[in-house]
Amino acid sequence: MRKITFGRGHVAAAVVVALGLALGGLGVAHAQKGSQANPPATFKFTDAKVAPSRTGFAPVVKAVVPTVVSIRSSKVVKTGARRGQRGQDQGQIPDQLRQFFGDQFGGGQFAIPNIPDEQRSEGLGSGVIVSPEGYILTNNHVVDGATNVQVVLSDRREYKARVIGTDDKTDVALVKIDAGNLPAITIGDSDRVEVGDYALAVGNPFGVGESVTLGIVSATHRGMRNEIEGYEDFIQTDAAINPGNSGGALVNDRGELIGINTAIIAHGSEGNQGIGFAVPVNLARNIMDQILKNGKVTRARLGILPQDVTPTIARQFGVKDSQGALVGEVEANSPAQKAGLKNGDIILEVNGHAVYDANQLRNMISSMQPDSNVSLKIWRDGAQRTLPVTLGELNPEEATNRGGNGRDNGSDNALEGVTVENVTSQIARDLKLPASATGVVVSEVSPASAAASAGLQRGDVIQEVNRRPVKNVAEFEAAVRNSKDGTLLLVNRDGHTIYVGV
Repeated sequence: MRKITFGRGHVAAAVVVALGLALGGLGVAHAQKGSQANPPATFKFTDAKVAPSRTGFAPVVKAVVPTVVSIRSSKVVKTGARRGQRGQDQGQIPDQLRQFFGDQFGGGQFAIPNIPDEQRSEGLGSGVIVSPEGYILTNNHVVDGATNVQVVLSDRREYKARVIGTDDKTDVALVKIDAGNLPAITIGDSDRVEVGDYALAVGNPFGVGESVTLGIVSATHRGMRNEIEGYEDFIQTDAAINPGNSGGALVNDRGELIGINTAIIAHGSEGNQGIGFAVPVNLARNIMDQILKNGKVTRARLGILPQDVTPTIARQFGVKDSQGALVGEVEANSPAQKAGLKNGDIILEVNGHAVYDANQLRNMISSMQPDSNVSLKIWRDGAQRTLPVTLGELNPEEATNRGGNGRDNGSDNALEGVTVENVTSQIARDLKLPASATGVVVSEVSPASAAASAGLQRGDVIQEVNRRPVKNVAEFEAAVRNSKDGTLLLVNRDGHTIYVGV
């Protein structure tokens, strides 16, 4: 039986081979017949002697890429974990570790294992060589707290770097490697950057290696209400910036450094959404120069609490547009007070440079040196005037305390959706106000009210209405009834005064 089966298999195989050869022959013949019917192909190739196109950015990229480096940093962080014990301490296992250990340590039957209370954290970013001597600009968050910093050049040479200085308020850091004759980027002028200019972002996104992306400058002098950095004056771009690009170069179409890439808006994504931010190179250069010269960063201080000029505020103060910075508060014994600056002044210019909003004023003053003499053009009582001011030095530890709760045993409505009550001695103590404080405290604000949209909050103490002091609810209500074109409130919040236009 096996033998017959074997024999039949050979016969079948022979038949298949014969058919395959026959069909293959037909296929070859058919191909040959078809090829004879087609005309011969002709191709046109580029002349090797023709120079490459210069309409792209390849020449710029070739010059810039060698000046951009990858930076690897590491540091030891405290985990807060505790060493193993029995019994009631079983619940001390962190949730992120419990998923690995499961319940094998539950019930008090086993000891928790020894969990290290320190772990090594590693970071990846980019940097820009700004000096042939090995100085590199990058972001503070790339090297912050690092015990080891490694720099990898575009030609793959590696160096251990020293952190020369950092500034967490602008997210700028300066590091150095012991190497000479390095390719250094040309530093541009970020003050000349305009919306619509070409922008190329160069860095090491996601650690994949040197990459270049192209976009335009989407905005300048961009601030995010200090949600990203302490001092924000960003160049915004739609050139793709991703994790790992931090500290890399943003250059113009001539290959000049105009910014240090630092942040993106991702809305939950890990990658680019077309909204990236770079620290302007002029700001980064100012920080670098101070670090090299003084070993630290110092900032000038004016001593006011500025705020933006809204259209409502502009109408109340009689200014033509909503530009400038409104003085909400003048600090005691500050340079501003000594120069005669008052609450309600609107700062229009600093040394002849226009002020657009409170953030820009803050950046302009902070970029100056203490003891600098500046000229302020202000708007006061319907007219412009000039004040000379000698700036002081900003305390780096200076901070604004937040707190204070409102009262809710209020009275009649004055503004629609707003309930107020007199400031009693008890309320003054609760809100940490002087015992002699007068005015009305906001006990309730409807979320749907215009006052809430304008920023009025529960616990605010209203001291003035339309530039006139109010001491109690009756005066407040009378002042509000007399308002014709909006209402301007001077509010004490957490011990500081600001204006709210409703």
